[in-house]
Amino acid sequence: MEATTGWPAYERRVGEMRRGLLALPTSAPVRLRKPTSNLFRPRTGDSSPLDATGFDGLIAIDTERRTADVLGMTTYEHLVDATLPHGLMPLVVPQLKTITLGGAVTGLGIESTSFRSGCPHESVLEMDVLTGAGEIVTATPTNEHRDLFFGFPNSYGSLGYALRLKIELEPVRPYVHLRHVRFGSAAACSEEIARLCAEPGAASYDGQQVDFLDGTWFGDDQVYLTLGSWAEAAPSTSDYTGSDIYYKSIQQKKEDWLTVRDYLWRWDTDWFWCSRAFGAQNPRVRALWPKSMLRSNVFWKLVALERRYGAKARIDALRGRPETEYVIQDVEIPVARTPEFLDFLHRQTGMEPVWLCPLKQRDRSARWTLYPLDADETYVNVGFWGGVDLPVGEHEPFHNRAIEEAVADLGGRKSLYSTAFYPEDEFWDNYGGPDYDVLKKTYDPDNRLLDLYAKTVNRR
Repeated sequence: MEATTGWPAYERRVGEMRRGLLALPTSAPVRLRKPTSNLFRPRTGDSSPLDATGFDGLIAIDTERRTADVLGMTTYEHLVDATLPHGLMPLVVPQLKTITLGGAVTGLGIESTSFRSGCPHESVLEMDVLTGAGEIVTATPTNEHRDLFFGFPNSYGSLGYALRLKIELEPVRPYVHLRHVRFGSAAACSEEIARLCAEPGAASYDGQQVDFLDGTWFGDDQVYLTLGSWAEAAPSTSDYTGSDIYYKSIQQKKEDWLTVRDYLWRWDTDWFWCSRAFGAQNPRVRALWPKSMLRSNVFWKLVALERRYGAKARIDALRGRPETEYVIQDVEIPVARTPEFLDFLHRQTGMEPVWLCPLKQRDRSARWTLYPLDADETYVNVGFWGGVDLPVGEHEPFHNRAIEEAVADLGGRKSLYSTAFYPEDEFWDNYGGPDYDVLKKTYDPDNRLLDLYAKTVNRR
């Protein structure tokens, strides 16, 4: 990645990208070609990819105004590496290094600052979008393209691609002090989340300010909130990029200190806890596993290979093991209903641990068209990822469809980065409907880009 790309280089690349789109046959499916992905939707069909590899980097950073102009395919790892030397970071840094800024905005993102700063799209000030019509438009909250600005999150590239985003930044301190607080029930944990999120800018626990907030459910009586606070100094720091495993420390330590960079990527080394599926948490295997390969994108590639070739599935079938359904989801549940959802999820899948990340919309007056949340509500993002045995005679989407129905019954929302199985009418009731139709006809009138249902449910 170039530390600073600069405006002339950016304009040149924009021209190349636009010409590449316009040169494609109108009947050819369009898809970006980029080196990383964190999506879990298997795709079918051919594509005519646009090369987006040149859109990773910063154009400019304004340290006084605390803003940065960033290329749309910039990974958060590269973005953080560019901003931290200036004592700044994005307001929300999704937990995996190879998530891109454009991906987090068009497909949603979340992390432990979301209880006070919302989602990544809420700190975007303006963006340049290459539309399906082949036009370059600059969308802001107040200009003639404001409908695209507020309709872009959760559109997943079905309206256009963000080539540049101007985002807000916030100051950092050298360290983050963590407190892992155990609760005896999901209900007690949810009550504390609601209290902390009532005034997120002034949240405190036991007299100390809370700047970061997430949680982990290990079982009915083992629910932890991890409360992070900025710190100028640390008595010592932990390192979870090698033999030590972060999520296990939550049950073992009441306090911890990390450098700001290590805190931001605390989940990436072991892909939360999913590395255990590859044996990477076995001490003997871990000793031989190259440290540079302990990364979420490496594990993601292993999953992609299994989905493509099905070696494990064939071995399991020969051994007479049940068929596995992949359940990889993030859902937003109203905080008061979170204990009900966790109880349902445990009964349905038995998955553990489960990630809990509180979320509150930053601007109560905004309405994000394709993923509207109740601006007065505190939500808990519940993240659960893995394979679940299917009952005899059942097939996908037995578990996933039950989850979709439970989320709807509890007044929640489901992110579409993973697989979705909604009937089409139910899908459009939840994800834009008539508003999406207007946006599609305005910015992609010839349907050069697959629509949202085709991309996220039909997985074309």
